[in-house]
This record gives sequence, structure tokens and C-alpha cells, in this order.
Amino acid sequence: MLTTPTHKTLTGKYSAPVPRYTSYPTAPHFGPHIKNDAYSQWLQALGEGDKLSLYVHIPYCDRLCWFCACHTKHTLRYEPVAEYLDALTREVRAVAKLVSPKALVTALHFGGGSPTLMKPEDIRRIGALFREAFNFTPDAEISVEMDPNDMDEARYDALADIGMTRASLGVQDFQPEVQKAINRIQTFEQTKSVVDAVRARGVHSVNCDLLYGLPHQTLETLAATVNQILTLDPDRIALFGYAHVPWMKKHQTMIKEEVLPDVDQRFDQSRMAAAMLVAAGYQPIGIDHFAKPDDSMAIADREGRLRRNFQGYTDDAAETLIGFGASSIGQFRQGFVQNMVATGEYQRMTGSDGLTVVRGLAFSDEDRLRGYAIEKIMCDFAFSFADLKARFGAGADEVIAEAKLFVGQNADGLAEIVDGRFRLTETGRLFARTVASQFDAYLGNGKGRHSIAV
Repeated sequence: MLTTPTHKTLTGKYSAPVPRYTSYPTAPHFGPHIKNDAYSQWLQALGEGDKLSLYVHIPYCDRLCWFCACHTKHTLRYEPVAEYLDALTREVRAVAKLVSPKALVTALHFGGGSPTLMKPEDIRRIGALFREAFNFTPDAEISVEMDPNDMDEARYDALADIGMTRASLGVQDFQPEVQKAINRIQTFEQTKSVVDAVRARGVHSVNCDLLYGLPHQTLETLAATVNQILTLDPDRIALFGYAHVPWMKKHQTMIKEEVLPDVDQRFDQSRMAAAMLVAAGYQPIGIDHFAKPDDSMAIADREGRLRRNFQGYTDDAAETLIGFGASSIGQFRQGFVQNMVATGEYQRMTGSDGLTVVRGLAFSDEDRLRGYAIEKIMCDFAFSFADLKARFGAGADEVIAEAKLFVGQNADGLAEIVDGRFRLTETGRLFARTVASQFDAYLGNGKGRHSIAV
């Protein structure tokens, strides 16, 4: 679907910056009143029957991509990485002492930065550390974000040894002009070699990340990249809009704003790429993911089990996410926690009791209600009034009233009420983040700046 005159009006109207809603409340609203004491209590409350998902942040890259909005830093020396991994080891052991061995780990995700810059012996050491510290289920997913420029046979073997089941490759775009503008040189041949190597070692799922809205990107160049990606036959594809936030990530000032696509061009790029992926047999999931119909995420989507957390869309049923490493965020039934962002200070803090939480948020009943409604909008494009009432009682009445008011007042037909459900229309799904923001009680308080919603 390319931009029509109607859609041009709507993209301008509904492209104002709003959160991506990988959490609610969103991270700008975390505060210093939640620290290690609360974190310790939340960890100790975990027990038999609790499923855990673990996230490990490696905040180093051997090159800095100018489009990146992650907490990471560039290094050409391995010593800082080695020192960081020692601190990470202290944190893992400290957390493990507080968590019941009856809690079961169902997923472990290595993100960054570039986790694959770790030396093979450190990949094995850190993998073994987590296996020794926590109780993993036999079928636990082990996923790793991979930079093709890091890879060699020894690293492939090390990742296989720690049981990697899913490889996630950042592609962004294969066109040389675009790659030069974002400082990420990565050929199709390099990428294909990674896909071939991990599949040869038994990895059952490969994910590729694509970006639209990049400098010098056009419909033609993006289409060429999508066609190349399809030849790799990935199991999942994420199609993200480039988030230009130079006020937060200073290296993004290296990208000239005059060569960025405008809002209408971004919209056209996203619709064209989405249509190509659907035509190739991928099932659209949420606002920006696509998966083969037999993929576990696609099955979860069809069965109404799709979730959304700080890693994006997931079929992981674990209620608890424990984050390790500098800046990592954890999610518990009681609320959110975040580790110290600065790597040096994070490393220093692990030298005391091993815990490094410096901010967070304890959920109120209203937070849980609105967070659930927003997650359902982002995942299912709908929520049921009866479901809200059953889960949250009379407290749901305010959100239900807001939903009815939005439908009554929105002249563009972004949502409707059908059989007691607030449901986004086909047009409304294109602006799901904006619709979700209507239920965000924190958004208007001035905290946080966000990327545009298209």
C-alpha cells in the first residue's frame, strides 16, 4: 500500500513522536526510588513455577554504526571487554544467589552492542556461567545478536557449544550508498555466509533485521534489499523504522538529515516492504515483524499468545525478565528495574554486593491495567472489555470509557467497537503506536522524547 492522498493526510496527522511501547510505563518514567533493596526482594520472591527469561547486554562494538540507538561504545582493544565480562560474572553470581533454583529459565538472549565480538573462550565461559547459576529447561531458547564482521569458524563453534538456537542478524540495508551513510559496511555475501554457517551447526531459527527510513534509501533500493533477504529464507524478519534521535545519541549527528526520507516516503517504504514479505508467504505480526507460518512466533500470534517486552515481540511465556549488564532492564510482576548505564560505574558497583540497579518503577493497579491494554493493542490490535473487567474489575471502567470516547471522536476511523471489543481498523493498524498512546497516562507529563510514529 503506497501513500494515497488520504494516507498523506493521516501520516502527517498521526506521525507525532510517541513511544514504541516495549514497556508500560516507558523507561523515561523510571525513578531512583527503586534500587537494589527492592530488586533483591523481587528476586527472592521468585520460586517454583516461575519461568524466567534472561537478557545479557554486551555494550561494546568494534565499529560504531551511526544509525544505532543502543547503549554501546566503540573499542578496538579487547581489555575493556574482558574487564566488563569479569564484572558481568560477579553480577550473575550475585543474582543467582537470590533466585530459587526451582525457578526455570526458558530463554537466554545475548544482545548489544555486539556480543559476537567476545572471544570464543569467553563465549563458552559466559555460556557455562549461566548454565551453572540457573536452572534451564531442556528446550530453553538461546538467541544471539550477531555481527557478520565479527564471525570466524572458532566463534561459530563456540556459539554452537553454548547451545545457540536462534541467530539474529542486523542487516539494515545492502545498498553501498546507504551503508556508507550509516557506517555499516556489510555485504550480502558476508551475511549469507553467517546464515549458512549457523544452519550447518543446527540453529533452527534465523532472524534478520531490516530498516526503512535510512539516508539515501528509496523504494527501489529497499526493494532490492528485501529481495536479497528473501533468498536467505530467514524464519523471521523484523522491519523497523529508523529512529533518528540525535539529541539522545550524538553519533547520529553524523547522518545528514537532508538525505533522510520524509514521513510520506517512510510510510511508502514500510508499506512496500511489508507487502513484499507477505507476498513471499510471511505472516505479519504486530506492527513490524514477519514470520513463516510454522514459526513459533507466528503460531503464538494466531493463538493470541503474542507478548511484547524490551526485546520487542516474543512468544516467550516467561512473566519475569532478568537483565544483566550495564543499562539492562528487568521486568517483574512487581515492576521494572534498570542497571547502571555507565559501564565503568557498573563495573565498580559489581565489586560490592554484585547488584547494580539504580532506577525503576513499582507498578500501580492502574499501570497494570493500562499496560495490559496497550500490549493488547500492540500485539492483537484489539482488547476485550469483558477481559479487562475480568482481570481488573471496576478499575477497567475508565479505560473502557476512554476507548468508547476515542471511537466516537476519531473522525478518521482508526478504531471501532465490535462485539464488546475495542478494535483497530485496517487503517488504524498503520498507526497502532499512536492509538496505543491514547491510553498512556504518563505521556503528557513532558518526560522523554521519542521517535516519530511512522
